[in-house]
Amino acid sequence: MGGTLDTIIVCILRIFVLLYLYQTIYMLVGLFCKPKRFTAKKQHRNGVLISARNESAVIAHLIESIRNQNYPSELVDVFVVADNCTDDTADAARAAGAIVFERFNQEEKGKGYALNYLLGRIKQQYGPEYYEGFFIFDADNVLEKDYITQMNTVFDNGYALVTSYRNSKNYSDNWITSGYGLWFLREARYLNNARMILGSSCLVSGTGFLVHKDIINRNNGWNCFLLTEDIQFSTENIIRGDKIGYCADAMFYDEQPVRFIDSWNQRLRWSKGFYQVFFRYGKELMKKVFTEFKFSCYDMFMTLLPGLLVTAAILMACVSALIVGDGSGKVVMDVLMSLAAYSVVASYISFFVMGLLTTLSEWKRIYCSPQKKIMYLFTFPLFMFTYLPISIVAVFKKINWKPIPHSVVVSANQIKGQ
Repeated sequence: MGGTLDTIIVCILRIFVLLYLYQTIYMLVGLFCKPKRFTAKKQHRNGVLISARNESAVIAHLIESIRNQNYPSELVDVFVVADNCTDDTADAARAAGAIVFERFNQEEKGKGYALNYLLGRIKQQYGPEYYEGFFIFDADNVLEKDYITQMNTVFDNGYALVTSYRNSKNYSDNWITSGYGLWFLREARYLNNARMILGSSCLVSGTGFLVHKDIINRNNGWNCFLLTEDIQFSTENIIRGDKIGYCADAMFYDEQPVRFIDSWNQRLRWSKGFYQVFFRYGKELMKKVFTEFKFSCYDMFMTLLPGLLVTAAILMACVSALIVGDGSGKVVMDVLMSLAAYSVVASYISFFVMGLLTTLSEWKRIYCSPQKKIMYLFTFPLFMFTYLPISIVAVFKKINWKPIPHSVVVSANQIKGQ
């Protein structure tokens, strides 16, 4: 029985490797090919959307970084929805120069509902055609001075959706913040950058992206309300055939959780949200793969799949061990333990190499000491391993949106030590 089980497991692992082999191509493209760059013929009028809940400590710095852009100020208006706030976020945003709307709704909680409310108010006051595009940011972000100018170059060349280069305000704080930071840098360089070069669709990731008014009007506002509204938004647009572009030269920074409990809660919501998106759109994605041969749909499907696969495999292994109660039960357990040991070692090496490539290629854009850059290479796999219990808990636990506290107040120049 052990030999048969070994064979089955090896076959499953080989299939898993084959399914993700295309990401090796992404890695090579990201490593050796130059990013796509464009020239804009027109400067477009944009509204900036910020959903904020109790963000009085940081929101003014985001607004300041928007107002200090090297882009015509008359073409950029900043809108804030102070969503169920109990502090002075609204006053802080108004003092910084934003147009602020306050929303109080305890039934419909979450960023998606807040964005939809904000877009509705903008449509009432300015009409559906006044702004050509809408930027979406989280309140803890800060932008490089040329961010909007760079994003405009891609937007002006026909991309109705554009995402950007996500860096971290507090990479150096600890193994948690660096874990997030390294993952986002890897996502930018070796996923979205490679997709853009190869002509596939990128993915938006929570914050730092630009949406054409035609998409907003088509959706009658913001119509994504799952726990990961960004992944839902990406999936819906990829299914429709909209190509999401990427601007490698538009860099912004966001704050990563420092405490493990905050990181746990945030990633628990992300994991649950991935499951929600997979079960709602997975079938339609695969239908597009086989009927229209859309590689972007396959890529999106495989992006959603890993956590579900790993969780299902662990649960099946536990069930198998419980069911098999005779002498063969020990064989099953021995095989599973061997597989677990192999998986841990292989995964650690894979994550380490992933982190090493990203750290070396993005060395100048990682703002901390060389010693910490090297040290965090070894903790990055541990950060990724913590997704395992999170993915399992997310299957069974009901998750509600919870705000993450932000307090890092720095400018882009301060982050870079200038």
